[in-house]
Amino acid sequence: MEPLIINGTDDTPTISFDHNSGVCEISGKSLPEEVVNFYAPVIDWVEKYALKPKDSTVIKLKLFYFNSASQRYLLEVLNCFEKVKDKGSVSVEWHYHEDDDEMRESGKEYEDMVNIPFKFVSFQTIKN
Repeated sequence: MEPLIINGTDDTPTISFDHNSGVCEISGKSLPEEVVNFYAPVIDWVEKYALKPKDSTVIKLKLFYFNSASQRYLLEVLNCFEKVKDKGSVSVEWHYHEDDDEMRESGKEYEDMVNIPFKFVSFQTIKN
């Protein structure tokens, strides 16, 4: 299975899903104008991956902003990953800036909505 790589823009996140490693990462900002068109190949890839996943799958979410339309599709992506649990382990790493309580809370809301274990990872901005 080929990896799914979508380069991020000012309005769309970077998508890096790799079947060989079992690591699937979404990072950046998510407010695409055509949210359905943007997330359709992501959902399609996850549905195919769920048929023959790695023994261990880690979903790394490193978003610093997403709009309400993206919020719905991120939930759909996570719901698709729930199917992986029948064939192996799956977990979410929710990365957020240590000062961004709102983003941490968003992760907690997703944790309550899906049946996947979450790990919360805070980070600091490094100043030069």
